[in-house]
Amino acid sequence: MNHLSIKNISKTYNTGLKVINNISLDIKNGVFGLLGPNGAGKSSLMKTIVGLQHADSGTITFNGADVSANPNEIKKHLGFLPQDFGVYPKTSAYDLLNHMAILKGVTNANERKEQVLALLEKVNLFQQRKKEVYTFSGGMRQRFGVAQALLGNPKIVIVDEPTAGLDPEERNRFNNLLSEIGTEIIIILSTHLVEDVHNLCANMAVMHKGSILVQGNPADLIHKLNNRIWQKQINKTELAYYQNETNVISSQFTAGKLNIRVLTDNPPFNFQSVPPMLEDVYFATLNPVNT
Repeated sequence: MNHLSIKNISKTYNTGLKVINNISLDIKNGVFGLLGPNGAGKSSLMKTIVGLQHADSGTITFNGADVSANPNEIKKHLGFLPQDFGVYPKTSAYDLLNHMAILKGVTNANERKEQVLALLEKVNLFQQRKKEVYTFSGGMRQRFGVAQALLGNPKIVIVDEPTAGLDPEERNRFNNLLSEIGTEIIIILSTHLVEDVHNLCANMAVMHKGSILVQGNPADLIHKLNNRIWQKQINKTELAYYQNETNVISSQFTAGKLNIRVLTDNPPFNFQSVPPMLEDVYFATLNPVNT
């Protein structure tokens, strides 16, 4: 069982912006969701975990080794899947993955070939191994990205906004792949998409303005809102009134009408009780209200 322990880390840039504010997290094997809006500090936290920047205070340990003092202790066990690789060379999937394996230190040719072919099979790209990666669809590129992230048998993989731009079928295939991989290693999923966290993660945290606002099991966090979420369909001209009179946490247009969801212990007049969702947890966390 792998174990990443983050204790009271903070980071302030030279501009005075505090991007990480006294964060503590305890992460073990499985997919851990780091959920937050753009600018929440997720990327800064990821950079600090992998040793690309140093925290001003606090400690990070991975499997008992002090990452804060020696970043190489985590880098040699690390895989990374960025949101976008940019431009691919006109190279086949096999040749490109083979080259990346060399860069990751897999020097034995037989071992490298075996690992590259096994990973292409794992991400369901074996039949496309001779095709040039730049011709791949978005979902195929992301699955290729998973293969390169798994080169060298990492113990921790960081995934940044992995399903942005994927169609529903590709997203489902990609999420199934992450779920399978996450049984053996730590996967940190950094995203602003609530749906991905709900479908994938046994544990999660919501980050905003450099701080962790809430963390736990998604189902447990949803359960805490039982019998506290109420919904009503209104005209958009009424939104300001309800925002003043009730604790509106979210609003969404459906068929030309505006559906608002309210968090309160007391049933509002003419509202319908609805089962809570992870989106309610997210919006209620980002927009705390007095209940």
